[in-house]
Amino acid sequence: MDLNRASNQDVLVFLAGRLRAARLQANVTQEDLAKKAGVSAITVKRAESGRGNTTILTFIALLRALGKIEQLGLILPEPKVRPMDLASSRKPSRQRASAPREDESEAGDWRWGDEPQ
Repeated sequence: MDLNRASNQDVLVFLAGRLRAARLQANVTQEDLAKKAGVSAITVKRAESGRGNTTILTFIALLRALGKIEQLGLILPEPKVRPMDLASSRKPSRQRASAPREDESEAGDWRWGDEPQ
């Protein structure tokens, strides 16, 4: 499945199928998984069907109960830093994103005292 072209609902159904496959591979019933995760059996059924609105916390609880929590790191892996970037930059790592700065050539030749009155 090309996740870049899939709708959000299609991605949810894809993840739901993966969750169901992991549960079946572990040979765990929906009821047992619900008990281990601390959620209701209907929550597990909804999460596996891709219907409803499964929260990330519920998804985490289900993965933890299946012993698959470490696989969450595969969703957003740690950014790789190239050695040359380390050598050429001593800046601290980014803490926030910022909007693109306005190009100075587009800002005009404004000077103090030029503001309209």
